[in-house]
Amino acid sequence: MAEIIRMPKLSDTMVEGVVAEWHKKIGESVEEGELIAEIETDKATMEFESFFDGVLLHIGVEKGKAAPVNDILAIIGEKGEDIKALLEAEASGDNAKVEEKVEEKETRKPAPVSAPKIEAPKAASVKVMVEAPKMVAQPSYSDNGTDLKISPLAKNLANDKGLNLSQIKGTGEGGRIVKRDVDNFKGGNAASYVNREIYSEQPVSQMRKTIARRLGESKFTAPHFYLTISIDMDNAMEARNAINKSIAPSKVSFNDLVIKSAAASLKLHPAINASWQEDTIRYNEHVNVGVAVSVEDGLLVPVVRFADGKTLSQISNEVRVLAKKAKDKKLQPQEWEGNTFTISNLGMFGIEEFTAIINTPDSCILAIGGISQVPVVKKGKVVPGNIMKVTLSCDHRVVDGVAGSKYLQSFKNFMENPVLLLGAYNI
Repeated sequence: MAEIIRMPKLSDTMVEGVVAEWHKKIGESVEEGELIAEIETDKATMEFESFFDGVLLHIGVEKGKAAPVNDILAIIGEKGEDIKALLEAEASGDNAKVEEKVEEKETRKPAPVSAPKIEAPKAASVKVMVEAPKMVAQPSYSDNGTDLKISPLAKNLANDKGLNLSQIKGTGEGGRIVKRDVDNFKGGNAASYVNREIYSEQPVSQMRKTIARRLGESKFTAPHFYLTISIDMDNAMEARNAINKSIAPSKVSFNDLVIKSAAASLKLHPAINASWQEDTIRYNEHVNVGVAVSVEDGLLVPVVRFADGKTLSQISNEVRVLAKKAKDKKLQPQEWEGNTFTISNLGMFGIEEFTAIINTPDSCILAIGGISQVPVVKKGKVVPGNIMKVTLSCDHRVVDGVAGSKYLQSFKNFMENPVLLLGAYNI
């Protein structure tokens, strides 16, 4: 009996998948548990194994093409088995026929039948150049002797090249601009951008589609408000240098200090470590911190689980591994699901301050800016200081202004006194 393999739902946000690679061809034998394809989801490229033994009779989604979850990915059955009835039933939407056993076999092997599918090609960038209408000479460019003297041939040639006539010096009689002046003009040929509209288009990746959908839902569903606080980073900088020079098993970054401080603060303020569930609000006792990582097609958020109970070195190692997996599209579902709070850090790009969109189902996200050297007042004197600004985006359905402010005060206290994070050299 032929078995239909459907496009699997490989992540909680996946609505369609792209076949990145087929490891089997039509007519080849397949064993249960054997790798048959690689499927690109909105977050990673994952290996897909067969659930059945048999022969690959049909491929429903060609390499590089997309298909919605539950569409026919492939059909596996006995060699020479007729699958025409299955494909016709699928095309007509007759689920009873799709599930019906196909027992009748033909003595000759039928030609493979491809399921009808129309997919936009995943093409390379397409560059389009649209010619603008030829510019009409402005009055200031007239050749009537009042403003600018130019021969008709030179004017048409300059117009075609998109040149600014006022920049061309005429060498003809009475300073008249002639063809040789246009040909010899060294001010640059602006035709490539002055006289044409140029743009390129690229297919939207699965990841970018999901980012657009989820962040749109978050921004327009959850009422955001924002709280910003400044943090004195002098002690954090000294602590990090001391840790990395001596007792740390691995190098610690400022982002590691941020994650640890954010996690420790969540234990003190469970109202922030929460999510909106329509009829209820879920308050999480566990602390799973999502860390936004920039990748080629957009953004992924791998999760540091139980971050409050991990040392700075453990957090450092885990984030490094997760970030590499994210960039290589090797993250597994358990590594990007289950976040209770999210951190987005753009400080390394010189961004001083920004607001982030909440990563649902979290109720808050913390946006981290860079460390800036600015004058500060200490003990009545103006001295050089190192200040970092952070902004907490809050879902007002779950978190009120006072709760968010108290959380930021605790976060500020941990960052300005990092010894509180170390314990007895628990780094």
